[in-house]
Amino acid sequence: LFASNLLKYTSTMAPLRTLAALTLAATSVSAFAPASPAVSRPTTAVASAVFDDAVKDWAEEYPEFAKWGWGPSVQAEIWNGRHAMFGWVVMCACAYHQGHSDFPDADKMLDLKQWGTLATISDGLEKGKDTISNERAIILIANVHAFFVGIAATVAPLPFSDTLLLDVNHPMYEWQVERNSKLGGIMPDMKQVGINPHAELMNGRMAMMGLIACVSYSFIQGQSMIDTINEWVGGAYF
Repeated sequence: LFASNLLKYTSTMAPLRTLAALTLAATSVSAFAPASPAVSRPTTAVASAVFDDAVKDWAEEYPEFAKWGWGPSVQAEIWNGRHAMFGWVVMCACAYHQGHSDFPDADKMLDLKQWGTLATISDGLEKGKDTISNERAIILIANVHAFFVGIAATVAPLPFSDTLLLDVNHPMYEWQVERNSKLGGIMPDMKQVGINPHAELMNGRMAMMGLIACVSYSFIQGQSMIDTINEWVGGAYF
């Protein structure tokens, strides 16, 4: 009887812990980039004034960085949101393939003599070293590949693509400046529906907030983010 009650209590508390972690993350995260002070739009006065002043101060103190879109800017928020959304796609794909045993010899540890010291990982509990598994190595190489694709897109962007950094010599520069002037603020224009920059900005914010919630919950529970994602979808992956 005690075991049955304990099982019922655990199954009841699991979703409550998830809700608590999400609520904590949501209340601790504000908008990641403010609106441009030069643009007039409906705002929430106090919070928006703080963000607008921060952007203005940054542009005045670090003009060389601000002109490229670095720092607190709409350009930076858009790309941070894109990376967060891409991260969710990768993590969900990893969870799916892990659940369907698509990784060959997933639990097999890499041979130190064959792969060298790059395959080692420190064990914080035992204070020793071990090699990573074949599954982790495959995911690592995939992430490194995506990282270098991003580097290539930054160094040599295509003429028709949105650049990571603002460049006055790029054909898309004027379009980027016009787009950025209409975005930002505490809340985007929710009346804009469909595939548009406003929807992308909001989706990016939700993805970033979701990552914070996922990392926080995984840390509290002492489990991997993949296990957390699988728990949140009701064990649909594995």
